[in-house]
Parts: sequence; structure tokens; C-alpha cells
Amino acid sequence: MILQFAERMGQIGTESAFEVLAEAKRLEAGGMDMVHLEIGEPDFDTPENIVDAAVAAMRGGSTHYTPAGGIPEVRAATAAYVARRTGTKPEAENVVLVPGSKNILHFALLALVNSGDEVIVPDPGYPIYASLASFVGARVVSLPIRQSNDFRIDCDELERLITPRTRLLVVNSPGNPTGGVLLEEDCRRIADISRRHDLMVLSDEIYSRLVYEGDCPSLYGTEDMAERTILMDGLSKAWAMCGWRLGYGVMPRPLAKWMETLMINTSSCAAAFTQLAAVEAFTSPRSEDAVVAMRTEFQHRRDILVDGLSQVPGVVCHRPLGAFYVFPDISATGWDDRKLAHDLMHEAGVATLSGSAFGSQGAGHIRLSYANSVDNLERALERIGSYISKHSPVAAR
Repeated sequence: MILQFAERMGQIGTESAFEVLAEAKRLEAGGMDMVHLEIGEPDFDTPENIVDAAVAAMRGGSTHYTPAGGIPEVRAATAAYVARRTGTKPEAENVVLVPGSKNILHFALLALVNSGDEVIVPDPGYPIYASLASFVGARVVSLPIRQSNDFRIDCDELERLITPRTRLLVVNSPGNPTGGVLLEEDCRRIADISRRHDLMVLSDEIYSRLVYEGDCPSLYGTEDMAERTILMDGLSKAWAMCGWRLGYGVMPRPLAKWMETLMINTSSCAAAFTQLAAVEAFTSPRSEDAVVAMRTEFQHRRDILVDGLSQVPGVVCHRPLGAFYVFPDISATGWDDRKLAHDLMHEAGVATLSGSAFGSQGAGHIRLSYANSVDNLERALERIGSYISKHSPVAAR
């Protein structure tokens, strides 16, 4: 039998970090020493008190189905946490708990966007934004995010991209892959634009607890934006819970009801014990202390990586304000970013991602995650500097 796949399968993309990770693991299995700077996952363990809360929940019988949108008291605890962080006061009914925050993006697209509608996504940006928008039949419109603007949105450029077919704007701050952070004035401008054009906004704030200088303003928390914003967040990054698969969205109630219906039709519910562990994450001082400790260590690692890369001839490395990535401009080295990322992994033993994997505006950059130990970051810097110096296409000319 020859399988005949649906046409929509030709529209879906992928996430290169997982593909590169698989290839790096294959090289390791063959005996190559590899420093992993490709995957966006904290290298810390989940705080012990959160693990204990999940174990207690399982032993207490929380191993069954829950309501599709989440356990009511967990939805309420999530709403209270969001209120403390953003200053906006959602209620439990505005919250939907899902097994991984990508579901919020997918469900929002399914619920709001018709085939042929336009979705504006950051470029460079998290590849799944464009992938899922294309998958539901939308036309993807790229919004350039430039190093010359500190990797923030140019709001004038954003407004020029809006047409009568624009249905959804996706915003990510702090950003992946750039680490760029929106300012309060940016959020106010985006809010004004969205109101004037009657535009819904999906605000991905998954890295909001990992900001190194000052606070990270929330677009969801910007005045009058709760009624037209979908806050997408989760526990993976701040509490080192990637494998727990628990995300959440906060949104207007009518949309939350549709997302509950989509949950019923797909995953049924997020696991009960992970939901109850989230309450411990949101409310325990020990959990907050763990977030602060991880953030402090990430800032230390950021500075080591930025300072080290800035010493490599031809590399210009912007110091990011958030997340745990650097996105250096390597164009002056003479390398194509895809070839450099390939060769660093296969020849120097450092797994990174090409900037082009995050959109056309990422060309000439590579992404490195500093969610790794200082020792490994220093090993990576030595290998990167040595490899570029010895094999630079510019030097060869």
C-alpha cells in the first residue's frame, strides 16, 4: 500500500533544535565529544518541593481525568499567579491548562483563523509560530526583529504589515532566539495598534521570569489588553519542568470555552498530578527562591558567553536581556550560518542552531543556548574561537 498523505502535511514545519539534538546524540554515540548548546532546556533539576508535591498528589489518588480546562483550584491558582505578575486580574474561567504551551498556540489558530487569513509572526522567531499558522491554512506574514533595534519590535513596521485579512499577531518577549525584551512603551504601542485595527494578539511570555535587568512588561497586563490578548505561558523554563508538559493560556472566557472543547477532542486533559504540582510552583517561597537562583546563574553564564564570543574575530554578540540564548551576528566571518552551525557540530563538537532556522531575518546569525554549565560554555568558546580562526572563509581570501 502506498500512503497518500493529506495536502496539509506539506504545510507543517518542524523545530530544528530537536533535529540537531538527535544528530548531535548520534555523533556522540559514535565517540565524538559534544557540547550541547542547541536545545532550549534548563539544565537544572525541577525544585525538590515541586517534585514532592507531584509525588504526594499521585499517592493521594490524583491519577485520573480532570475537567478539560483543568482542575478548578489549579485554574484559580494560575489566575492568582498571573494577577501578581501582570497586574491584571483574570478569573479561573479565563485559564486553560494544557499538556505543553504549544497547544495554546494551536488552539488559538484553530479557533480564530480561517484559511487565507493572515497571521503576523516575529522573524527570527520560534519556528512553531509559522509552522502551525501555515498548517491551519493561514498566510504567514513575517515581522522583522532586528539586532539594530535591540531585537525589539519596530511598531511602525508592524502597523505597515497589517491588512484587512490580518487576524492574529504573535508576540514573544523575552524572545526566542534573540533574548530581546519589549519595553513598556512598545507594549503600549502594540496595544494601541491592536485596538485600532481590532486585532487579537497572542503574547508568548514563557521566558518572562528570566529577565536580567529590571522587569519584563507583560502585554497581557497592558491597559485594556486582557480582552484581546491570549497569554501563552507554562512551567518549563522558569521551574525547569520541560518534561512535565504543563502549559497554560489566559484569555477571554468565550475563547477559553472553545479551547476546553478542543482539549476534549485532543488530549482530554493535562495530567492531574502535574497540575497540582503547579500550585506548589506558583505559591511556595521555596519555588520562588529556585527561580531566582536559576536566573542568577543564567545571567552569569550569559555574560561569560557574550564576552567570550565578542572576542572571536568577525562575531558581534548582542547582550540579551532575557531568556537563555545568545544570537550573535557571524556574517563578518564570511560563513553562511547554516554551514557554520553544521561544521561546528560535525568538526568542532559544538551543537548550535543556524539563525536561518528561525526565519529569513535570522540569516547571518547562529543561536547558542547557555542552559549548560560554565565549564561546558568555556569549552565551547575555545572550540568555536579556534575553529572560526583556523577556517574562516574571510581569512582564506
